[in-house]
Amino acid sequence: MKVSFERIIPSEKSSFRTLHNNSPISEFKWQYHYHPEIELVCVISGNGTRHVGYHKSNYTNGDLVLIGSNIPHSGFGLNSTDPHEEIVLQFREDILQFPEQEVEARSIKNLLELSKYGIHFPHKIKKVMLPKLKLMLESEGYKRYLLLLDILFELSKCKDYDLLNKEIMPYTIISKNKTRLENIFTYVEHNYDKEINIEEVAKLANLTLPAFCNFFKKATQITFTEFVNRYRINKACLLMAQDKSISECSYSCGFNNVTYFNRMFKKYTEKTPSEFIKNYSHNKVSVDLKVENEVKLKASF
Repeated sequence: MKVSFERIIPSEKSSFRTLHNNSPISEFKWQYHYHPEIELVCVISGNGTRHVGYHKSNYTNGDLVLIGSNIPHSGFGLNSTDPHEEIVLQFREDILQFPEQEVEARSIKNLLELSKYGIHFPHKIKKVMLPKLKLMLESEGYKRYLLLLDILFELSKCKDYDLLNKEIMPYTIISKNKTRLENIFTYVEHNYDKEINIEEVAKLANLTLPAFCNFFKKATQITFTEFVNRYRINKACLLMAQDKSISECSYSCGFNNVTYFNRMFKKYTEKTPSEFIKNYSHNKVSVDLKVENEVKLKASF
């Protein structure tokens, strides 16, 4: 889970970048990164993991997310399987110039402000936006720019959405503690399937146990134990999507007790493992690894 700065180069004869990714996922690096450009990601179809700021969850049957400037995030091909197809728009806010008296533009400005939390739109909105995004791939010059404005304006009128984070993650939190967090995340990636000793992780970070707990909570907004449990449940979801049994997923992800695994699974996904498997088979599930009793942050444009 390394984090890196990505330099975005606009498409030829355009003020912003338009991408159409439909190559095998093995050809892409889906690492955690950030950039000044605002990013709209539309996964046309397929399953994977969305990791935006502090938020990490699974998606199925495609996705549509707007990510604000300098918010760390992973590529949406993370943990996906072929075929994976997506359209991505990356643009700087300063290319959107509106007169002060342009009342209609205020909703777009509000949309971009909320994008700092990461905005997830439901499948019905993605379905409406997809033809416009596909047309974007065929357009050039000013027509492409007008399409960008049209897409943003339509999204700004949408009332049905979720903010992925309760607060904004400054990229400086990650960049200033890059090496230490990389070491911690890598340790969890390599050891999530076995018992993890938090004191060993604190030593790895060259911190005392109390200092480590304070550092991790400040940097990620969740406790280390919470992070490990979320990571394990996320892996379990992916295994279930591959038709693994509940007990096999439990033990493969570091849970030595199936009853405890079931309790944690319900806590973070709001579904039992059996419900997840049943819903997944019908492509109806969207797993959101939330903290128990967490209040969803909603706002109106």
